[in-house]
Amino acid sequence: MKITVLGAGAYGCALAKILDENNNNVTLWTPFENEEKNIKETKTTPKLPNIKLSSTINITTNLDKALDKTQLIVIALPTAFLSNTIKKVKKYYQDTPICIATKGIEQGTNLFVYDVVKNILNTEKIAVISGPSFAIDIANDCPVGLTLACQDKETIELTNQALANNHFKLRKSHDIIGTELCGSIKNIIAIASGILKGLNMPESTSAMLITESLHDIKALIKGLGGDGSTVLSYAGFGDLLLTATSPKSRNYSFGYLIGKGASKEEIDNYIKNTTIEGLYTLKSICELVNNKDVDMPIINLMEQIIYHNKDPKELINFLIQKP
Repeated sequence: MKITVLGAGAYGCALAKILDENNNNVTLWTPFENEEKNIKETKTTPKLPNIKLSSTINITTNLDKALDKTQLIVIALPTAFLSNTIKKVKKYYQDTPICIATKGIEQGTNLFVYDVVKNILNTEKIAVISGPSFAIDIANDCPVGLTLACQDKETIELTNQALANNHFKLRKSHDIIGTELCGSIKNIIAIASGILKGLNMPESTSAMLITESLHDIKALIKGLGGDGSTVLSYAGFGDLLLTATSPKSRNYSFGYLIGKGASKEEIDNYIKNTTIEGLYTLKSICELVNNKDVDMPIINLMEQIIYHNKDPKELINFLIQKP
């Protein structure tokens, strides 16, 4: 089938590679002409070192061309660029099934990605994939498992057909709320875990953080109308475990800089050159939690540490004193 991937970042390129391997006709869209030129000429991207992209993957900056007669749209854009891009997609949209690989909550509206896309395109044909899967591992054909959440039968079957193979596993779910919440909040917990590492705390303390966070995430999912059991899925525990324990995680690495007391210049430079979804999502999650009157104090503490210069060591005190 013809499939369009919006976003030629590491994750978008990795998904395009999987889709191509599954004998789909894949078009990769980027808004950047220099990125289009580089991928066309080299069949590589610096975002996925040592990975070759097949010559059968089309790359374009032309949105009309990318979406023409496509049968599935895969969204792999940073959350900050999502809304403006989907508004441009609307001009060409033909009620095509959509698979969202973007994680996070939009600033200003405090809407999950699913709701942003649904509201702009006015469609129910939306699936969400989320789980423990670094882009480089997907691109290297390592076995990975993700949650595939959707409430539309045609869309969930089409997405599964397009992506699943002998090393890319999708476990189906109907809980979009829980799946998206897990995918968003785990980035903030990963920053907290990185802070603990920067403070020279051992793995035992990190495990304490992850365990406490799982309890709170479950309560938050239920408070927002989702299924609490999603916390034990690939999108829940699986993704949290990976992101909150690996230096390959950009959120974890960002937290490590804060915990070790890196200079403002070093931290600002990392933010400038790295997409840190947890940093973008933090304020929105904090507002969402407070507006819904759901108790998750670690979110408020992380906002104080990152945006109001609260001592990172307070995270240790918080874990001990937390009821």
